[in-house]
Amino acid sequence: MAHLKCLSAVLGTLACGVALQVNAASDTFMTPSGASTGGQPVDASATFTTGAGTVSISLNNLFANPTSVVQNLSDLSFTLSNGATSGTLASSSGAEVTVNGDGTVSPGSTVPTGWVLTGLQLNVLSAGGAGPAHLVIGPPGTGGTYSNANGSIAGNKPHNPFLNQTATFMVDVTGVTAATTVTGATFSFGTTEGANLVPGQPSSVPEPASLGLLGMGLAGLGLVRRRSRKAKKV
Repeated sequence: MAHLKCLSAVLGTLACGVALQVNAASDTFMTPSGASTGGQPVDASATFTTGAGTVSISLNNLFANPTSVVQNLSDLSFTLSNGATSGTLASSSGAEVTVNGDGTVSPGSTVPTGWVLTGLQLNVLSAGGAGPAHLVIGPPGTGGTYSNANGSIAGNKPHNPFLNQTATFMVDVTGVTAATTVTGATFSFGTTEGANLVPGQPSSVPEPASLGLLGMGLAGLGLVRRRSRKAKKV
C-alpha cells in the first residue's frame, strides 16, 4: 500500500503541474507568407501567453542572413480581447550580437532589451529606447556569418549591437486573465519609427505534449485507485 500511496502522490503532483501549465492562453502571430518591407523579404513571429495580470511575449526574427537593417524588428503592437489599452513593462531580455564589417559575429551578453512600452506597443526607437541599436536580427547564414549584409548591418556602429533572433518581454496589464486572448499583432521593421508595418496573422500552436502529460497523469491516478480498491477487497 505504501508504494501505491507514493505513486498516487507523484501522479497527483504531475496532474496539478500540468493543470497549472494549461491555465494560460497562448496566441502566436506571424508575418504573412511573402511579406516584405523596403523591397526586402521579412519573416517574424510573436508568441503571447496571458496569465493573471500578465502578458509574456517572445518576439522572433526568423529571416536568415538579412541584407538590410530594414529586415530587422524594431516594433511590436498588440490588442487584447478584454479591451485593455495600456500596460507596464515589467522586464525584458535579449542576447546581444555584433555583426562585424566582414559579416562575422561577436556574441555579447544577455541584457535588458532597451525597448519601451507605450500603451500596448513595444518599440526600441521611441524616446527612451536603445535604438537604432538593439533591433532584433534574424539568424546568420551558412557558416554562421551574415554574408549578405550590407553596410546598414555589417560594421554599422550606430546599429550594433543587435538582439540575436529573439527578445522576450513581461508586460503587466490590469484585468488580464488566463482567458484573455490576443486579438491582433503588428510588426514593424527598420530604423524609422512607425514605418514598414506588417500586420501579423494568427497561427494555431497546439501543445500536445502538455495534453499528453495530463492524460498520462489522469490515467495513472485511475490505475492507482483501481489497485487500491482491489487491495481493500483482498
